Amino acid sequence: MEDLDPPREQPGAAQAILDSLQQHGLHWDDDVLWQSARHDAYAATINELLSSGQAFRCDCSRARLKAEGGVYRGRCRHRALSAEVESAVRLQVEDGAAIRVTDDIQPSLHQHIGAEVGDFIIQRRDGLYAYQLAVVVDDAFQGVNRILRGSDLYDSTPRQIYLQRRLGLPTPRYAHIPVIVNAQGQKLSKQTHAAPLHGEHAADNLRLALRFLNQAAPPPGLNQLEALLAFAVEHWDCSAVPGRAGIPESSLY
Repeated sequence: MEDLDPPREQPGAAQAILDSLQQHGLHWDDDVLWQSARHDAYAATINELLSSGQAFRCDCSRARLKAEGGVYRGRCRHRALSAEVESAVRLQVEDGAAIRVTDDIQPSLHQHIGAEVGDFIIQRRDGLYAYQLAVVVDDAFQGVNRILRGSDLYDSTPRQIYLQRRLGLPTPRYAHIPVIVNAQGQKLSKQTHAAPLHGEHAADNLRLALRFLNQAAPPPGLNQLEALLAFAVEHWDCSAVPGRAGIPESSLY
């Protein structure tokens, strides 16, 4: 459960997600891992990277970063800011670093991470841990070897692979599915005031999801959740899933 940002969390939202998964017949194999309980693991990784010189503290403002075109140019790499200074922690990225991602659904993604992203944040100035760090540490901890998620996260994958390599961790196999958007092209989410899923319509929701993913339609009358999911698994065709949605075309090769 990705609950890393308390100021943005809505009370009860995490439990609502878990309840919705269960209502749709989707269950987990072990106890839920809450990122809010993993701060010691994230702090240990940050300290490891700082101690080895692979990360550094940075007090640059967003205004400065915007003025430099949005790519961090390494201003604080050698300033050796102390822990007492209010600052973020950035991972140092080699200037010529490039990552190519092979995805089970999307076209290959090639990112010159050194030139296009630069040294990226792994702990924010307010002390909260960055998504890029948390998911890499947690995936390795749980032995995750396959990741299926929305295509809106595809262009952040090179940063995670780069961090995995710096930490000596294995890289999972990735598949990014298209995200559902509204008439304005915005991803359905709480920010766009999208309506929640209703558990009492779970079977209909699963059918709609399979249709959106261009999968085989379950036979009429097959409405028991376990049977619906079994049919979906048996007839799953990854090659039929639409690609590209939500990904900058300039990043795809």
